[in-house]
Amino acid sequence: MDANKPYDLEKRTLEFAKDVIKLCKMLPKSVISSKIISQLIRSSGSVGANYREANEKLSKKDFIHRMRIARKECKESSYWLELLKEVGEEFMDKINVNIKESKEIRNIFTAIIDKSK
Repeated sequence: MDANKPYDLEKRTLEFAKDVIKLCKMLPKSVISSKIISQLIRSSGSVGANYREANEKLSKKDFIHRMRIARKECKESSYWLELLKEVGEEFMDKINVNIKESKEIRNIFTAIIDKSK
């Protein structure tokens, strides 16, 4: 993990969603980009929302289930970010940084899920 990244996953997932929103605000608007941006904002925000729900678990099974949803949303966010490369080529560096962060968070969630079983 990067020394500058917060260890608090609630904060880190919130920052991920905020960074995605900042990126999306800079992108050129078109019919295609608007659809991708809408999906990306939804999935990136859902990462942190589901992680927070997991922390309010009712049981171990509930915790794992919600963590899997949060991980799935990370994977979906990476997908939409990959598609953004087609409409926001001039923002490739920012897109790649967000893809990297999404993958890092997903790997952390995978480790948490594996240890929780």
